[in-house]
Amino acid sequence: MERGNLQEITHLIEFKDICKYYETAGDTVKANDHLNFTIDDGEFVAIVGKSGSGKSTAMNIIGALDVPTSGTYLLGGENVGQMDDDELADIRNRRIGFIFQQYNLLPKLSALENVELPLLYAGKSFKERRERALAAMERVEIADKADFLPNQLSGGQQQRISIARALAGNPSLILADEPTGALDSRTGREVLGYFKEINDAGNTVVLITHDNSIAMEANRIIRLLDGKIIYDGKPDDYEEFTKTLKED
Repeated sequence: MERGNLQEITHLIEFKDICKYYETAGDTVKANDHLNFTIDDGEFVAIVGKSGSGKSTAMNIIGALDVPTSGTYLLGGENVGQMDDDELADIRNRRIGFIFQQYNLLPKLSALENVELPLLYAGKSFKERRERALAAMERVEIADKADFLPNQLSGGQQQRISIARALAGNPSLILADEPTGALDSRTGREVLGYFKEINDAGNTVVLITHDNSIAMEANRIIRLLDGKIIYDGKPDDYEEFTKTLKED
């Protein structure tokens, strides 16, 4: 398969026998060990697991922040696993909207300017940047804070700014890493409500979390343990499954 070649698109995300191994002090750490799953357009999926389960490694591969040791990863039919650094940066910019636990807002830029930033990197005109950024801020009800600096906003407001920033580029995938981890429970639930609205509007959402209660808000749950998938299914069945887990 040629690097970056487009394949026939049947799923948004395809993990085919994905492995990510690290060598440490003569030992091989199998962070991801033969992962196989697909995620279709419009799904809301939580990837859950404790520290060391492999969920962050899987997130990095999904987000084109890293490539697998072996196996095939297709995103929208493009073979991400064989891309070089420039190609990875390009697909991140074109296809993925990132949301992080610590917001990653630039402190000297206004909320609006933070939302516009990925569009600036993408070479969009000032008019298009402004229109798309404001529209994204309207979607998460934060447009009235457009001129505020990040330190003038609450944690929940900053996270909504980061969600708007992710949405502004019209990505194929919204990838959220512990998005409620720095928030109190009430604000966290509010932020999760926005993810549900975003998904209801047709956006694909993949949420990475260690928290079972957060994972239960998704429409599908993939649970990892020691780099392997131990559950892939609906939240209704997952609640019963968690009662059998010896790791909890």
